[in-house]
Amino acid sequence: MPIEAPETQVVTTWKVACDGGEGALGHPRVWLTIPRDTGWVECGYCDKRYVIDREHAHDDH
Repeated sequence: MPIEAPETQVVTTWKVACDGGEGALGHPRVWLTIPRDTGWVECGYCDKRYVIDREHAHDDH
């Protein structure tokens, strides 16, 4: 049985919050900052990957 790739979400902010999205089955909310050099970050709890949409990104720095 193949291992499913973690969920990927395209976002327009460099800082995102992840709580697993599963309600009681999720995890504590964590704030993740997407590094500008890679353009993506993965949640340490659920491995969800957040990818920045550089064309539509809001500059929050």
